[in-house]
Amino acid sequence: MSENVSCMVRHFRHYADLGDDEIELLGTLERSPEHLTPGETLWLEGSSADELAVVSKGWAYSFYSLKDGNRLILDIYLPGDVIGLREFATSEHLASVETITECTICRFPHKHLTDVFKQSSKLTRVFFAVASTQQSILVERMINLGRRDAVGRIAHFLCEMHTRLERTNDDMQGQFRLPLSQQMLADTMGLSAVHVSRVFSQLRNETLVERERHRIRIPDFERLVRFAGFNNNYLGTRSIIQNRD
Repeated sequence: MSENVSCMVRHFRHYADLGDDEIELLGTLERSPEHLTPGETLWLEGSSADELAVVSKGWAYSFYSLKDGNRLILDIYLPGDVIGLREFATSEHLASVETITECTICRFPHKHLTDVFKQSSKLTRVFFAVASTQQSILVERMINLGRRDAVGRIAHFLCEMHTRLERTNDDMQGQFRLPLSQQMLADTMGLSAVHVSRVFSQLRNETLVERERHRIRIPDFERLVRFAGFNNNYLGTRSIIQNRD
């Protein structure tokens, strides 16, 4: 796929075929790139929710800060993701957002998204599908925390990351970079950092997952899918959108 095609377009093409007009409209949302270093804040929980952002490059995450000083990570944002859709109807941001890696972020006001809706019914449907998928991911995260054991949580999470990354990466070959620290993984999975380390050791011993620093290798993805009980339906499919046109 051409390197000139933005990750946002690649992501949205998962849901529908996009013509030149739709691609041009999406391009209007990425006109103001902002380069951020790891650990920079996009916005804080409780601040005015008057904008959204596209992750053009890099990784980011949203989180709640708890009174005891801990945090709960809610979302992991990948290249092509739109941040802030869940807060489109709220006056304040519901969670804080920070970068994980070096990022290129394109912020845009809510009005720009409304303009896109007025000009393209197809993109309106796709944005609705993207927002629905983000909500489904959050629900699946709740199931992970409440009903899966530690090994199941991390195995399922790795299946999800692999599946999401495939949408904007053509040649992963069972390997990908996971730039989350041990503590970030713990805050995402509701575990301690020590427990996360033990789980990766178990997955390695069972030849399901290999981890070298931030590099993940899955020797047999279908085997990991079966082990985790992973079903990618909650991540959205193109056929569903097309059948509802």
